[in-house]
Amino acid sequence: MPKIKTKSGAKKRFLVTGTGKVKRKHAYKSHILTKKTTKQKRALTHGGLVADGDMPRVKKMLALV
Repeated sequence: MPKIKTKSGAKKRFLVTGTGKVKRKHAYKSHILTKKTTKQKRALTHGGLVADGDMPRVKKMLALV
């Protein structure tokens, strides 16, 4: 049976930590930043972790399952 390919879009958007968690970036930080407050933009800068409910789907896209 052939190996499962990694989805190219997922490869660019997610990072797997050493403990197996998946890091992500926040959305809404790429354009139309003039109407967002400085506090909101600063909060969007920090990354987060993928939610537990989405983890199986993301790991499947990254061919980790």
